[in-house]
Amino acid sequence: MSKRSERKEEHLALAQMFFNKEKQNYFDQVHLLRPALPETKVNLNSIKTTMFKKKVSAPFFINAMTGGSKKSFEINKSLGYVANKANIAMALGSSSILVNEPDQLASFSIARDENPDGVLMININPLTPAKDAKTIANELQADAVQIHVNTVQELAMPEGERDYRWLNNMKELQNAIDVPIIVKEVGFGFDQGSIKLLKENGFNLIDVAGAGGTNFAQIENSRNSNDLTYLEDLGLPTPVTALIAKKAGIDYIVSGGVRNPLDILKGLVLGGKYVGISNVLLQKLLDQGQEGLLEFVQEWKKELAGLMAIFACSNLKNVQEIQIYYDLYLKNILYQLNI
Repeated sequence: MSKRSERKEEHLALAQMFFNKEKQNYFDQVHLLRPALPETKVNLNSIKTTMFKKKVSAPFFINAMTGGSKKSFEINKSLGYVANKANIAMALGSSSILVNEPDQLASFSIARDENPDGVLMININPLTPAKDAKTIANELQADAVQIHVNTVQELAMPEGERDYRWLNNMKELQNAIDVPIIVKEVGFGFDQGSIKLLKENGFNLIDVAGAGGTNFAQIENSRNSNDLTYLEDLGLPTPVTALIAKKAGIDYIVSGGVRNPLDILKGLVLGGKYVGISNVLLQKLLDQGQEGLLEFVQEWKKELAGLMAIFACSNLKNVQEIQIYYDLYLKNILYQLNI
């Protein structure tokens, strides 16, 4: 097994080790005002939407997790199966490994094999050569490409990048790739200045991926001989970075610490076009297998449709009408950042 594949497997094991389904996060400080008399009924059609010109059954999706190793082949096979059966979108983990290890293609393409007509996003690092990225996107029949930006993770990673001058290559990727591009954080959120810079350079869709879920500084710190635990608190809370994006006027996906259908609804009310979920789904798969995960996802769709009904929403456009308020701690952050 190569060093890159070995790291992929370590990330999976550490994500499982650090997972805590009881973990509280900043979604708990976001509250939605519920009408006592909503005058609606539960309807699964209320959560259907379109994603990259394809119809999907729900606005939430399986966000980027893995690929590039033997274990990740099996995981992506199951995730692709679930995405197909539930008709939800899926993003693959970073496929930049294919630039140097093309023999790992099957660990990614298996997801497309399992879900030939569904929405599939690929994920690459910001320094992936544009020609290679285009080839990977074509080989995997990608509907969109996530470019992940992960400076905190890289700094915590023993073998990580130390040069973060990425924008020029990102622009080359943008010019080379024919499908929509999503610039994605990995659990630390986007600030105002970075969103402004992205907009100025023609990027119009981001995944805010704020703090509250998987902490890649924590994961990499556990692989590091030095103590870099101080990096683990650098992230912007997911609700904060979502509202930063909203104020900046850019389209965005909400992810980072989504634990249940109510968090999904909150992500939509916070302005997200879609909501991404990673580790919760991964752990359900590891615990209960692909049929257990499929049942879990189908139940979430029913519960989200139920929440839509009790909040008087007959379709996803209505969620922006839900009134929202915040606990003082979160409100104070928003005040200091002038959000």
